[in-house]
Amino acid sequence: MKMNIRTLTNDEKLPWDLLLLADPSRLIVQEYVKNAVIYVGELERKIIAICVVKETAKTIVEIMNIAVNESMQGKGFGKQLIHFAVQEASKRGYAQIEIGTGNSSIPQLRLYQQCGFRIVGVDFDYFTRHYDEEISENGLICRDMIRLSYEL
Repeated sequence: MKMNIRTLTNDEKLPWDLLLLADPSRLIVQEYVKNAVIYVGELERKIIAICVVKETAKTIVEIMNIAVNESMQGKGFGKQLIHFAVQEASKRGYAQIEIGTGNSSIPQLRLYQQCGFRIVGVDFDYFTRHYDEEISENGLICRDMIRLSYEL
């Protein structure tokens, strides 16, 4: 099933339910959505997915947040969003697109690598430094950020 992907306009409300699926800190999300491009994926005019992309250097953009409605996960919508973000970054002349995820985010690590991203580093204790609440998923405590990159 193919979803319609478009840029969220400035007059539209942010889909906080989706944003907070991928990042539990509303304060941190509020900071990185500033000056970012927000893509939404829709089925039958209902937003089911989101991807926040932000320029981090002159030739580099980063996917800061990507989420699919829990009831729609596992159907290829995340891949569609990632491929769309990669194509848009390439069209806009960027040389690289990056993404970071938690050490405990096993399905996401798999997805990003299936989409062509390569692990380039680890930001040790990132989540314990930046988040007040402990994050736990897949039976693991989320401590470190795994950094991945895709050369365009």
